[in-house]
Amino acid sequence: MAQAVKQSSMPTLIPDTHRANRWLKIRQRTFHGLIVALLSAGALVMSVPFYWLLSSSLKSPTKIWLYPPQWIPDPVVWQNYVEALTASPFHLYLFNTLIIVVFNLVGVLLTASMAAYSFARLRFRGREVLFTILLSSMMLPWAVTMIPRYILFKNLGWLDTFLPLIVPDWFGGGAFNIFLLRQFFRTIPRDFTDAARIDGAGEFGIYWRVVLPLIKPALTAVAIFTFLHHWNDFMAPLIYLTSPGNYTISLGLASFKGLYTTQWHYLMAASTATIFPVLVLFFMAQRYFIQGIVLSGIKG
Repeated sequence: MAQAVKQSSMPTLIPDTHRANRWLKIRQRTFHGLIVALLSAGALVMSVPFYWLLSSSLKSPTKIWLYPPQWIPDPVVWQNYVEALTASPFHLYLFNTLIIVVFNLVGVLLTASMAAYSFARLRFRGREVLFTILLSSMMLPWAVTMIPRYILFKNLGWLDTFLPLIVPDWFGGGAFNIFLLRQFFRTIPRDFTDAARIDGAGEFGIYWRVVLPLIKPALTAVAIFTFLHHWNDFMAPLIYLTSPGNYTISLGLASFKGLYTTQWHYLMAASTATIFPVLVLFFMAQRYFIQGIVLSGIKG
C-alpha cells in the first residue's frame, strides 16, 4: 500500500521540481540581465565626460562652447594634438613624471610589502598598538602636514628637486597600502611559511621567495594606485618644484590656463594624450587589479 502511494505521488513531484528549477533559472537570468543593463547605463553615463574631452580636443576654439553642443567634430582638427604637445616641452614633463613614478613604484611595493609582512606574520610586542596607530594616520588630512613637511624639506635643501616627491614613499609606502597588503598576507596559509622555516629559510627568505610571489594581484592593485596618484599629482609638485625644467605633466597641463584666457582646445588635446597611458595600464592589469581588491578583504 505504501509503495503504491509513493509511486502515485512521483508523477506530481517531478513536474513540480522541473517547474521550480525553470522559474529559478528565469529569475536568475532576469536578475543578471537587469544588473548588466544597470551597469551598462552607468558606464555610458560615466563615459560622457571622456567622450566630451575627446570630442573637444578635435574641435576649433570657436566650436567647443556651441549650444546645443556639437558631439561629432566637424571638421576634425588633428593639428590640436601636434601644437599642444609641441607648444611646451611635454617630452621633458613626461620624462620627469616617469622618474617620479618609477622610483615611487619601487619604494612603495618594497617597503609597504615588508611592513605588511611584519604586521601579518611576525609576532612582537606592541604589534596591534602600532598597527592601530598606523591606521589612525589615515584620518590625518594631508593639508595638516603640508607646512611641516615643507619646512623639513627646505632645511634639508631638497626644494626644487624630486627628493620630496620620492623619498617619503620609501618609508612604509603609505598606511592604506600596508593595510591592503596585510589583509592579503593573512589569506596565505601558514603551512607554506612553516614548511619553508623547517627547511631552514630565514624570515627575509620566506618573505622574498615564498610569500611575495603569492601576492601578485595585491601588488598589482597597489602599483596601479601608486601610478595613478603620482601621475595625476598636482599639489605636491606645485609646492616643491619651481624650475620649469623639473615640471611634471600635471604642471605642464596647467600652463595652458592663463589669467584671462585659456587655450581650451590645446588643453583638451594634451589632457587626452596624458590620459591614454592610464587607460592602457588599467585595461592591461584590470584582471589582477580586481582580483587583488576582492581577495584582500576575505580575511580580516
